[in-house]
Amino acid sequence: MNNIIKKVVRNVPYILKPLKPFLVSIFEIEAWITRRWATSAHKRLFRTEWGIPEKPEFFDHHIDLYYSWQKFRMAHWLERGIFSTLAIKRDGTLLELGCGDGFNSRNFYSGLAKSVIACDFNKNAITTARRKNKAPNIDYVLADIRYAMPEGDFDNIVWESAIEHCTEEEIKALMIIIKDRLIKKKGTLSGHTRSDTKALQQCKYEFKDMADLKRFFTPHFKNVIVFETVFSNRLNIYFWASDAVIPFSNGWEHWIN
Repeated sequence: MNNIIKKVVRNVPYILKPLKPFLVSIFEIEAWITRRWATSAHKRLFRTEWGIPEKPEFFDHHIDLYYSWQKFRMAHWLERGIFSTLAIKRDGTLLELGCGDGFNSRNFYSGLAKSVIACDFNKNAITTARRKNKAPNIDYVLADIRYAMPEGDFDNIVWESAIEHCTEEEIKALMIIIKDRLIKKKGTLSGHTRSDTKALQQCKYEFKDMADLKRFFTPHFKNVIVFETVFSNRLNIYFWASDAVIPFSNGWEHWIN
């Protein structure tokens, strides 16, 4: 009996083959309805969260995924996760500073790193991250890194859209702690900031340009790359810093110079 059941199961795709055009049409309609519903729901969520005071201190990137990306056709919100993954050590340990809603923690970092500690000083951000972006190898931690950065040795530290929340003095002090948290001081720091941070809540420092950002890293790391991407409504600045090899530098095995 078991062999008969297994044989039927194996042949299900062939049994359904004549029905494929009909099934595809049905599921295309279902997918279209679902997309429209999801887009409309996240549009309402966006207008509620950001149109009614007080504005959140973090952004729910499911709004980007289901609404903003489709409407504005801007992919800058994905760059942060993509550029940081270039520097991530596979099966290594990762600390994320200022994880926000945890979208990047789950969808970019947890699939590559063995373990991820993702922290944020905002309680609502951590609650959202645990609810919407949990994964078995992510530990979301409520912590203000200026006073209590999570302990440990890490192959990677990611500091995205959060460095500007600190004063110049705080950034300088945190760089010393970050360097100490990197395994044998050979791990890689990566991250992002943007040019118009003065317009954002909780931001205490706005970097004038790439050189202004780079000066915080060069006293601590041998290899530093800072670069920018330009969109019609913003300028993003990214960085990699390490005493070891960093992406697109001599010795990086994933490209040909």
